[in-house]
Amino acid sequence: MKDFMQENMDEFLPLREVVFKTLRQSILTGELKPGERLMEIHLADKLGVSRTPIREAIRKLELEGLVTMIPRRGAEVAKISEKNLKDVLEVRTCLDSLAVRLACQRITDEQIADLKKACDDFVLATKTGEATAITKADVKLHDVIVRATGNERLQQMINTLSEQMYRYRFEYIKDSAYHALLIEEHRRIYESIAARDEERAVAEITQHIENQLHTIRKHLHFTE
Repeated sequence: MKDFMQENMDEFLPLREVVFKTLRQSILTGELKPGERLMEIHLADKLGVSRTPIREAIRKLELEGLVTMIPRRGAEVAKISEKNLKDVLEVRTCLDSLAVRLACQRITDEQIADLKKACDDFVLATKTGEATAITKADVKLHDVIVRATGNERLQQMINTLSEQMYRYRFEYIKDSAYHALLIEEHRRIYESIAARDEERAVAEITQHIENQLHTIRKHLHFTE
């Protein structure tokens, strides 16, 4: 957590923003576990700051749904909810289906090359065995598709959902057993968009999201 603090200090961000980003990253990557209490004094000592930026960061994290305030207990990392997972993926299926349709219509040759490179970069990332690098490569691949739509409002909506999905994505992507499937799914999505085949692209992205639901449920031990 302190290493992340130092990285952001070098970017000359306000201290409250550094603390917020540090705590947020720790939650998203699982360093701070679901249900873990966030003790202001402990966190302030660990990060070498006063309690004020810790308190401000916790408030912002609560607004994002990453922290829950419990009466007579205080703040704790929000638990991973199956219902939230389903809700997010239902909306994501609709938005991503629209995104690949628009991408098929509007993607440029340069963006097709970017998408191919993103697929190749994801393969390379899986070989590192580092979950954070793999997750970032996965996000970047989907970002290429969303940018290709040319629709800024759609980009904003998908980015918001993507942030909510990060914890779930991280939980299953760190398991190498799923990497071969993800590589194959990315290849199929790329090929369908490169061919500007809207129906196939929608089918491929829908299957990709359905597989995410099943694998995340299994990995987090949710019952079918």
